Amino acid sequence: MGTCLVTGGAGFIGSHIVEALVREKASVRVLDNFSTGKRENLEAVAHDIELVEGDIRDVDTCYDATEGVNVVLHQAAIASVPQSVSNPFLTNEVNIGGTLNMLIAARDAGARSFVLASSSAVYGDSANVPHREGSEGAPLSPYAVSKLAAEAYCRMFSALYGLPTVSLRYFNVFGPRQNPASSYAAVIPAFIGQLMAGAPPVIYGDGGQSRDFVYVEDVARANILAAKSGLTDEVLNVASGSETSLSELADTLGRVMGVARKPEHGPARKATPVYRRLAEVSKAERLLGFRTQVSLEAGLRQLVHWWSQECAAQMAAARA
Repeated sequence: MGTCLVTGGAGFIGSHIVEALVREKASVRVLDNFSTGKRENLEAVAHDIELVEGDIRDVDTCYDATEGVNVVLHQAAIASVPQSVSNPFLTNEVNIGGTLNMLIAARDAGARSFVLASSSAVYGDSANVPHREGSEGAPLSPYAVSKLAAEAYCRMFSALYGLPTVSLRYFNVFGPRQNPASSYAAVIPAFIGQLMAGAPPVIYGDGGQSRDFVYVEDVARANILAAKSGLTDEVLNVASGSETSLSELADTLGRVMGVARKPEHGPARKATPVYRRLAEVSKAERLLGFRTQVSLEAGLRQLVHWWSQECAAQMAAARA
């Protein structure tokens, strides 16, 4: 694969991609400004990678980071829908302007592949379920707008400049290194945090709303397959292709954790009006040979084990 640059490589998904690339014996460079990424996420591979601290909003930084690079896996972004609603200007600067900087730098570096982390948010208010590439609805947040714009820039760079690009639309990614303490925590880490605190999981709405959950190591593998594929000007869903309601999720987590707590229900959140998310995954299977390998329950067991170890380590450090 040559030299691979992972932007946002110290983050939740990015750090798993970095580890997968190291296992592939690739030469790996990470660009991160550590606004949300953590140095400890890279501790296991710190001696196997080159780390560049910098911001994708700075074009000179992007040029420096892409020098001699063959593959760019672009994960750096404002990845929170609520944060994008509260600060659309920053979201535009990072997710659109920063992506444009990286595309220009990758083009000028002669990169052979550019893989973009996109999102199921681009399907917006589409009622077509399962969601199929090409059936996008109206975006419902600045985050969704920014990811659609980033995809459009990727496709334009493929068509106009010959830069091979693939945009991967992640559905609900979960796994180790998610932060349940974050005010923007996704539903799985939020449920785990509540259950570990002895509280019931809180479901906003009737619990019938569904999501397509995909384990983070499967997402990392999809990125590597895309980088190796030789595809260009493509957009692909990355998901399990199975639908899980929030009530089912709470039940499964309770079983995995050995905690029987009946969920509490709050009013449905206006900020998340999408009731169902389910991906059509045949395109990624056909073009990449990608199918998820980790089931929801198996992934939850790994996540709970990891979080238990993290809590134990934090308690030991506090006593020291």
